[in-house]
Amino acid sequence: MKKRNLKLKNTGIRVRFPPSPTGPLHVGNARTALFNYLFAKNPPGDGKGKFILRIEDTDKERSELKWVQEIIEELKWLSIEWDEGPDIDGSFGPYKQSQRLAIYREYLEKLFLDNKAYYCFCSSEELEAKRQDQISRGVAPKYDGKCRNLSKETVEKNLKEGKKSVIRFKITDKKVKFSDLIRGQVEFDARLLGDIVIAKNLDEPLYNFAVVVDDFKMQISHVIRGEDHISNTPKQILLQQALGFDQPVYAHLPLMLNPNKSKISKRAADVTLKDYHAQGYLPEAMVNFMVLLGWNPGTEKEIFSLDELKKEFSMEKVQKSGAVVNIQKLDCINGVYIREKPIAKITELCLPYLPEEAKKAPKKTLEKIVGAYKTRLKKLSDIKDLTDFFFKEKLDYDKKLLAWKEMGDKDVRESLEAAKEALEGTKKWEIETIEKNLLKASALFNTQKNYQIINRGYLLWPLRVALSGKQASASPFEIAEILGKDVTLQRIQSAIDNTF
Repeated sequence: MKKRNLKLKNTGIRVRFPPSPTGPLHVGNARTALFNYLFAKNPPGDGKGKFILRIEDTDKERSELKWVQEIIEELKWLSIEWDEGPDIDGSFGPYKQSQRLAIYREYLEKLFLDNKAYYCFCSSEELEAKRQDQISRGVAPKYDGKCRNLSKETVEKNLKEGKKSVIRFKITDKKVKFSDLIRGQVEFDARLLGDIVIAKNLDEPLYNFAVVVDDFKMQISHVIRGEDHISNTPKQILLQQALGFDQPVYAHLPLMLNPNKSKISKRAADVTLKDYHAQGYLPEAMVNFMVLLGWNPGTEKEIFSLDELKKEFSMEKVQKSGAVVNIQKLDCINGVYIREKPIAKITELCLPYLPEEAKKAPKKTLEKIVGAYKTRLKKLSDIKDLTDFFFKEKLDYDKKLLAWKEMGDKDVRESLEAAKEALEGTKKWEIETIEKNLLKASALFNTQKNYQIINRGYLLWPLRVALSGKQASASPFEIAEILGKDVTLQRIQSAIDNTF
């Protein structure tokens, strides 16, 4: 390997998000991307930082192009933009590890040249037997260094014979210390690690080695990642020292936890970003929700736009303790953003969740339907079950649902007939007139029935159920206006017939 200067020019604050395209983008990883992005937008000191998207696809068996595409699509959906990446030219590319194999080989060869790496020919069965033996003796399992000092002749003979091997890095027995922006001073005893595997061969590097080389070559100044990576940090620092690389600044984000405080699984289907996207959570709400999973603004404020976060975010306000994922809080935040959007925009966003019949309805009608339920939506997909009755020819519901409190069939029928009579006499079919006429009919009906407690529910509840077939819905005034006079009267009559 030719000599080279390992110290490259300092290029300022540079952070990276390096997902592995082996599955859908997990919300925890999306949060990591968000924290890196916000740090780059508001770094300490003057100026702006750079946010790099790097695809770590050296796992040939599990990496797929479709996951690369999904990662890019979902990050763009969140409005997280990168300055350099696989789809953007930069000075430090390529930005896919599968295209950087020659670079890794160069540095693997350097480790061999400096006697800091070696081939290990131990079989997986042999290693597992040693591991179990160490555990049975109460010893922390680690590689015992059997192949560390094999002769050059033995190594060459084994390789020539095609004996299966891996490349191990010689761990130095010492204390590894680093300052974490979130956790303060952290110390590891490297003697507990044993010589770690850094590559399958010269052309197949593994995570800890490839990431060290990439961070150096791409001049990454800060490594911001999840706490689950903290055990990798001493290994990576030792590799940096062995290769003569500068050490980046580390910040390990708190774990995301289930309500029972257990760690959220990366492969759990309900925690992929695409699932939240598909359910109808807005990107603004997801960004707002994710930033609060570990970051505390120090005030009572909880609703933040992305532009506000670019100005207010700082690593000093990131907490150490785990962040509990509270879906009720996400629903609440999402509801805020839904209510803030113009009705035309929300209707457009709701359209994919509505039945095919809805697409035949006039735009104004759809806007009235969505408008009637806008404040009830926790996520866009809720619109389907809330409003499906608008698009049905005939409703199917239990007639018992028509009764308000102690009303019997006769009472329900009389209530519906009174409502029908009031609506038949309504000339101007608009919500104000409909409401006015129904409230008059309600007062008259309560008087005629001599109910001890005057309550509009005696007339309005059976009517609302007759029109929607649901226990909970928008007001009968709104529903009647949207359905139109003919359909409204037809549904009331069907309910009257159903009470016999």
